[in-house]
Amino acid sequence: MTTPAVSSRDLPHPVREEIRLESVLHALSDPLRLQIVRELAAASGELSCSHFDLPVTKSTSTHHFRVLRESGVLRQDYRGTAKMNGLRRDDLDDLFPGLLDTLLDAAARQAARLRSN
Repeated sequence: MTTPAVSSRDLPHPVREEIRLESVLHALSDPLRLQIVRELAAASGELSCSHFDLPVTKSTSTHHFRVLRESGVLRQDYRGTAKMNGLRRDDLDDLFPGLLDTLLDAAARQAARLRSN
């Protein structure tokens, strides 16, 4: 069952057993969401939403983060006024071994190929 929001500052996240492969793949199919996940994977810890320089409006950015959170790809928590984001790598690696690393490697290779063209 999805963790319910207790207050307006608590954000609902699916529990590990609710994370579905098709939801994860859908979330990662968007280039901006994949960029967010690549940055989180490269970071040593959590990153605030304001860290990401996305070429979209704030409302569109919020939508992308919500899709990633609701699919179980990332966890979001408020720290003061900042919304912090962390990759749910342990959950994803447990449920779908090798998937995240394979997708991140493929995205890095594609980015390098596109830069060289």
